[in-house]
Amino acid sequence: MTRMRVNGARAGGNKLRVLVADGTMLTSRLIADALRRDRKLFITDAENNPVVATASAIEPHVIILSEALEGTSGRGFEVLSELRAAAPPSRVVMLLDSPQRELVVEAFRRGARGVFCRSEPLGMLSRCVHRVYEGQLWISGSQVEYLLGTLDKAPATRLVNAQGTVLLSSREQEVTRCLAAGLTNREIAREMKISPNTVKNYLFRIFNKLGVSSRVEVVIYAASQRRLDRSPNVVTHPGHSPSESVARSGESPDLDTSV
Repeated sequence: MTRMRVNGARAGGNKLRVLVADGTMLTSRLIADALRRDRKLFITDAENNPVVATASAIEPHVIILSEALEGTSGRGFEVLSELRAAAPPSRVVMLLDSPQRELVVEAFRRGARGVFCRSEPLGMLSRCVHRVYEGQLWISGSQVEYLLGTLDKAPATRLVNAQGTVLLSSREQEVTRCLAAGLTNREIAREMKISPNTVKNYLFRIFNKLGVSSRVEVVIYAASQRRLDRSPNVVTHPGHSPSESVARSGESPDLDTSV
């Protein structure tokens, strides 16, 4: 049995605790060493220890998790699902070799709060960790399009909780469908024959019921729920140049984060 070795578990004081679990010990150490340059972070390298057990022991705020673990491609997705049950407060950033559509979509389906590709500058990972910890999503504009495309192809469904209880009224569901179609508040108002202020009120109620804070999160939530029917403030970064703004007013109405 592998002996768990947690270096200074919960010894980070007021620092943001980060657990790094990459596919190999060498790459895990490289990533951990890079993150240690940020003095606001307390880094633990999972090394050869079981990721889920380590996360349960140290209760990290953020977990950097490779899609390929234990020498198996896709194993990271399985571990991600296990982490959501074993360490629900922890937020996971999925580390991908490449931003393939199916990998990005699967990461968010499984509950990741961000995806970080190895082609991106490693120096950006620290910013990614902070933003995800603050409750935002780390996702590029093209990756959002992947999720919207997935939602487009999914059959219509109702948004429900884990017990199968419908969360939104029929009108709120209609607003959600309009969001998924990329409509602005004014366009939704015209489509539903209501005032823009009424649209805002619907959005506030939808955010509250779903426990989200942005329009994009509503769309992603809807996509994840549609996936379940067939068997959870956003930071996007265009291409490989992450930025700390998403859909600034007037640039991309379908990703407008305002209500």
